[in-house]
Amino acid sequence: MTLKIKNILVSQPQPIDFEKSPYGEIARKFNVNFTFRKFFNIDGIPAKDFRRDKVNILECTAVIFTSRNAVDHFFRICKEMRIEVPESMKYFSISESTAYYLQKYVQFRKRKIFHSKENYAYLIELVKKHKSEKFLLPCSDIHKQEIPTMLEENKINYKKAIIYRTLASDLSDVNIKNYDLLIFFSPSGIKSLLKNFPDYVQGETAIGAFGTSTHKAVRDSGLILHLEAPTKAAASMTTAIELFLQNEAKKK
Repeated sequence: MTLKIKNILVSQPQPIDFEKSPYGEIARKFNVNFTFRKFFNIDGIPAKDFRRDKVNILECTAVIFTSRNAVDHFFRICKEMRIEVPESMKYFSISESTAYYLQKYVQFRKRKIFHSKENYAYLIELVKKHKSEKFLLPCSDIHKQEIPTMLEENKINYKKAIIYRTLASDLSDVNIKNYDLLIFFSPSGIKSLLKNFPDYVQGETAIGAFGTSTHKAVRDSGLILHLEAPTKAAASMTTAIELFLQNEAKKK
């Protein structure tokens, strides 16, 4: 069956320069419309609540960051608790951009800041080279399980620190039936979809998802997943969207 894709809803903020972004190129090439809407908001956990988890940040010698939100809220919680992060602390980031974002809080030094290539497996390989460290994993109350699972499988000494919450956005002004393709980047997006539209019926709407935990969230919700990333053919979500639209066009 050929799916008619005209309007696409992406559960992320719009790129700063949409026309020059991969989304802009896809819109022109396939004559489709993109709408960008953040499906969830981030709310920092207060220091008084964080203390209840009895996580001693200063016992750790390295921090693993999987997002800029984790960076911001790690240093926020340290400030609220009047914790002075030692110069010797090492930082491991999921991407180069997240690593450079750290310059907002610490002086960038190659000997203490390490970054992956948007790849969890590569990040774990970096961490394994520093097995003697005591790692801290700052994260949301709703987080992807890939990193904790990999850390445990590789017997890495780490502690999880829940320092912010992921809350569903109010999407009452969105007519979800207007969209032919929905794009998600985290399980939080799926949770928000079902909270905002409890009677949601997928019908002929296609769904795309990035990351294995997001793929699982789609399927666990009883929804059909039509396109996924990353894959060997599509390292990014935009590439996956383009390939999907090409394949649909061939069916006509």
